[in-house]
Amino acid sequence: MARSTTIKDALKRWQEDHDGQNPIEAEDIQLQFRWPPIERMDGTLGTLVNCQKLSLSSNMIEKITGLNGMKNLRILALGRNYIKSFNGLEAVGDTLEELWISYNQIDKLKGVESLRKLKVLYMANNAVRDWTELARLQAISGTLEDLVFAGNPLVENLDEAVYFREVTKRLPTLKKLDGIPMLTDDDE
Repeated sequence: MARSTTIKDALKRWQEDHDGQNPIEAEDIQLQFRWPPIERMDGTLGTLVNCQKLSLSSNMIEKITGLNGMKNLRILALGRNYIKSFNGLEAVGDTLEELWISYNQIDKLKGVESLRKLKVLYMANNAVRDWTELARLQAISGTLEDLVFAGNPLVENLDEAVYFREVTKRLPTLKKLDGIPMLTDDDE
């Protein structure tokens, strides 16, 4: 079997695909669908100081690491990996506005409170089973506007009206849930 692609190798290939542009200067870096897949995030990512959008979706990453130094990161796409927790995101807690992390294995939202500027959280099809975990999002409800949460065991068998009511109870300032605009008291 082919060994995994390192971040360093993926960035080298990215540079070749972008006419020799130095990834350190780039604002948008797409490293999704690597073959062989990327299995580990590492400190090499920290050199991407100008990067505002980083995609590592559809790889085989289990842990979020190596984000120190990414002081301009606003959008992080990690969908379709094997990530189990939010650990490692605190390094970008002051800048990250969008986290796309659907189709992973996350069951606990511990650490989400460090994402002080997060507006968009796409985390459909993970492993969240407990309302107390969803309630952790209250720590960032001042900024969180758009949540995609469908496909988690917690909500799989719920009637849609009950689901929306329960989420609204916990996150009353949410503007969109699963792509559907939320009705606020002002709208009625």
